[in-house]
Amino acid sequence: MIQDIFPHVFHNEFHIKTPGMDSYFLYFQDGRLLLDHRTSKRIPQFEDLKSQSKEAMSCSDYLFSIDQMDFFLIDETAVTLTATDSLSFYETGVIRDLKPMWVSFAAISAGQLHRFYGSNRFCGCCGSPMMKSKKERSMVCSSCGNTVYPKIAPAVIVAVTYNGKLLLAKYAGREYTRYALIAGYTEFGETLEETVNREVMEEVGLRVKNIRYYKNQPWGFSDSILVGYWAELDGSPQVRLDETELSTAVWMAPEDIPDDFTNLSLTHEMILLFKNGKV
Repeated sequence: MIQDIFPHVFHNEFHIKTPGMDSYFLYFQDGRLLLDHRTSKRIPQFEDLKSQSKEAMSCSDYLFSIDQMDFFLIDETAVTLTATDSLSFYETGVIRDLKPMWVSFAAISAGQLHRFYGSNRFCGCCGSPMMKSKKERSMVCSSCGNTVYPKIAPAVIVAVTYNGKLLLAKYAGREYTRYALIAGYTEFGETLEETVNREVMEEVGLRVKNIRYYKNQPWGFSDSILVGYWAELDGSPQVRLDETELSTAVWMAPEDIPDDFTNLSLTHEMILLFKNGKV
């Protein structure tokens, strides 16, 4: 999965650091990401900015490290970068395809923190400007002291099985068109297992039993932590589709499941385990 970057090591401890010319940077602008395109697409270093490197370095915040490589976020409200002979802007959807895996993980983790900083410029309690904390990864109100931390929303992924088949669904009204599993966010006052029961009932009108935890995954694309479960059908297999959420939901035997899944997501891993007879 996207966070499985061994033998590389991800260090997300909070520090205040000054970037060097060999440090890596992420720069987001209008839903796009600036990348070096000279060989394969890669995260650029400050030295790639040439004449703008010092200005960009002065407007950067340390994010995390992978091994000994430091990654910084350039504040797009403080400095404007443009495409060059070696740097181009790409839609952020390209992040899924960056190679090797640790590059993709670094980019999506940076994107999550970029959204956090950008959506908390002003206090939700009093409206005053927020400031970056000097002691932890948070935003602090300059007036009332309200403190906000990066959003991490828990969500479940549910693989429902019945008579040797797996329930696969497609989302309604989204660009993503591959089959997926039933999924949804946990509501307040709800356990993860209760979320499993509710989401399956809401989206496809089915009851489940023998709910079993499988694995979890940080998913920076949606500021989430995804928690995977296996479950068995309890009762009728007749699907009652919530068409506001899904465009289709079908029971599928292993041999009928398409081969177009990757190793990035928990959803895909669980589907491939079923397809390959490993559950």
